[in-house]
Amino acid sequence: MSGAARVKREPQRTCVGCRQVRPKAQLIRLVRQADGTVVIDRANKGSGRGAYVCPSAECVGEALQRGRLAKAFREKAEASVELVALSDSLRNGVRRG
Repeated sequence: MSGAARVKREPQRTCVGCRQVRPKAQLIRLVRQADGTVVIDRANKGSGRGAYVCPSAECVGEALQRGRLAKAFREKAEASVELVALSDSLRNGVRRG
């Protein structure tokens, strides 16, 4: 084995909206709760299957349409009020953090 230091690679995830692979840190994590509601996982530690979306109005809008959330979570999924509000605020040029 050589003495070269190993480079740690950043985890990559695919956006549900645009299907682009990006570093996990650049995406917003979504989690489906037991009742089927999809919420934003701000701490990135929510239990269960996660899905990721770019912080852009186009990507969040695409994720909310066409059944993409249900496909990502492999079950029926419904956007929470918080997620719809995020989509609206991004469309209006304001990012909530």
